[in-house]
Amino acid sequence: MIDVLVVDDDFRLVNIHRGFVERTPGFRAVACARTGEETMAAIVEHQPDLVLLDLYLPDVFGLDLLRRMRAEGHECDVMVISAAREAEAVRAAVRLGVVAYLLKPFSFDEFEERLEQYANRRAGLAAAAVRDQADVDRAFDRPPTGSIAMLPKGFSNETAKLVEGALREAESSLSAAECAERIGVSRVSARRYLEQLAETGRAEVALKYAGRGRPERRYRWRRPDGPRA
Repeated sequence: MIDVLVVDDDFRLVNIHRGFVERTPGFRAVACARTGEETMAAIVEHQPDLVLLDLYLPDVFGLDLLRRMRAEGHECDVMVISAAREAEAVRAAVRLGVVAYLLKPFSFDEFEERLEQYANRRAGLAAAAVRDQADVDRAFDRPPTGSIAMLPKGFSNETAKLVEGALREAESSLSAAECAERIGVSRVSARRYLEQLAETGRAEVALKYAGRGRPERRYRWRRPDGPRA
């Protein structure tokens, strides 16, 4: 379980974001804070794995708070959640090592996908030794050297590999829901990656009709010599 500290000066957004965290499998909100001082106290008390950090706090700018966190030896990961669109703020966040930068407003699906990407990177670093450049690239969420295709903006290489692996190993076709259950992501995320595989010709899609409802989209890995039987 990944422990999360939610930081935002707006109490309504604090409650919304906390609810988003609790809806995401593998995550739990251990505390909330609305100022820089409250954030530092919560970090000391709860030792969270991840801080969801708003930049516009009443007593300090969020990136200055992040610098203080690092200066005091707190190594928790930080995901910026802010309306700040200034290029300098984004560049500074990258230099300070934030794991993601999510612009307000956003949907639950967008939020959940960022947390899933973070969880996949975290699990990969914890589980595997660094054997080669591909392992290093995965740690930085970059396509490994020699990757057969570049992913669109907003896609995680780690999640793409999980989806591709599930499709390759499936004895028959998979629906988005079935794929999501196998690899531990949301159905919406699984479908995005499956559709991307279909668009690039690495998977094929068939419609399964059952009753009068909308047909189910099922995906099958496309072999170099043609689709599987």
